[in-house]
Amino acid sequence: MSRVIAAPLAGRTLAAHGADVIWVTSPTLPDLPKTDCDLARGKRTVQLDIRKEEDKAKLIELLREADIFIQGYRPGALESRGLGPADLVKINPNLVFVNLSAFGPRGPWAKRRGYDSLVQTCSGMNASEAEHYGKGAAAMPMPCQALDHAGGYLLATAAMTGLYRRIKEGGSWRVDVSLAGVMKYLRSLGQYPGTSGFSAKNYLSDKDVPPEYYELRDSGLGELKAITHGAKIQGVEVGWKIMPKPLGSDKAEWLQ
Repeated sequence: MSRVIAAPLAGRTLAAHGADVIWVTSPTLPDLPKTDCDLARGKRTVQLDIRKEEDKAKLIELLREADIFIQGYRPGALESRGLGPADLVKINPNLVFVNLSAFGPRGPWAKRRGYDSLVQTCSGMNASEAEHYGKGAAAMPMPCQALDHAGGYLLATAAMTGLYRRIKEGGSWRVDVSLAGVMKYLRSLGQYPGTSGFSAKNYLSDKDVPPEYYELRDSGLGELKAITHGAKIQGVEVGWKIMPKPLGSDKAEWLQ
């Protein structure tokens, strides 16, 4: 259950490595056609409004047999609907519960909404980049949604780690990843000297991207030209078999 980039990216990553992934979105929330098209690769997609008892029951049936549940809503949001970790472990005592939030599950900002650009700004990250750049700008945003993308891959790694721990030790496992925590980790890696970090080559248009990085596939949204999955594992087929389609195109059931 997720929107925008970070948590959907985690699901797409798991799908690339063979997981059966169902992306649950809400018909009451706005979609993001271009972003959704990219992040829907590898997934089946259903729409459920958990304020309706029938749809909530369908979600619970999915979770009853799920290995991993990734959700990207602020702490307390799903608990208020009876779908928090303590609630779900009662229906599935083997569930790996993976949470994404802006500011983490504890602290004075825990229940605040947030997104990548906002965390970059309120953390001082943008001001630090501008100072490092040295041209008098008040703020210098990252050239991409770096917290979302890094956070998505950390979520996927955490999900697989939780599943490994469950296989080895049993029980249910919980993981919390926050955009603020990702920001702190990325900043801990340091900055390039002077302005050298700002001179890295950038692709200004899709025509600049080497053709071997692309895949051309038929999808439920027409012909799709997109960047292939970056990871390669010897002896393992990695990539997406399912191509994007309109949100809500599939049944709320697992593959047999």
